[in-house]
Amino acid sequence: MEFAFYFAAGIAVLATLRVITNRNPMHALLYLIISLLAVAMCFFALGAPFAGALEVIVYAGAIMVLFVFVVMMLNLGPAAIEQERRWLTPGIWLGPALLTLLLLGELLYVLFGTPSGAVLGTQIVEAKAVGISLFGPYLLVVELASLLLLAALVVAFHLGRSEAQP
Repeated sequence: MEFAFYFAAGIAVLATLRVITNRNPMHALLYLIISLLAVAMCFFALGAPFAGALEVIVYAGAIMVLFVFVVMMLNLGPAAIEQERRWLTPGIWLGPALLTLLLLGELLYVLFGTPSGAVLGTQIVEAKAVGISLFGPYLLVVELASLLLLAALVVAFHLGRSEAQP
C-alpha cells in the first residue's frame, strides 16, 4: 500500500506541474481535476476513505461546477465555440486520460489489494470522527470558511450581473 501512496503522490505532482505550466485554462482545469483525484487516492491509500470521498465530492465536483458557472456567465457565443472545437483535438485529452486510467487502476488496487483497504498499522478515519473534529475544536475555522464562501458568492453575483439599461 505504500507503493499506492507514492504512485498517487507522483501523479499529483505531475498533474500539478501541468496545471502551472499550461497556457490554456481548459487544459489546466483538466489537469487540476486529475491532481485532486490523485490527492484523494493518497487519502484512500492511507486508510481515510471518507476524507478521499470528500476530496472528490467537494473539490473535484466544486471545480467542475465553478467552471460551468464561469462558462455560463461569460456567454462566449458561436465564435468561441468554434475556436474550442479546433483547439480540442483528440490528442489534447491523451495526458489527462492516461493519468486518470493510472489512478483508476491504483484505486482498484487499493480497494481490493488488502482486506481493509488501508495501509497496515494505520487506523481508518470514519465520518463520525471527522464531524466531531470539525464541529468541536475547529468550529470557529469552519464558520469562518463558510463566511468567506458566502462573501465570494455575493461578489460573484455582483460581478456577473448585468446592469439594467434605462
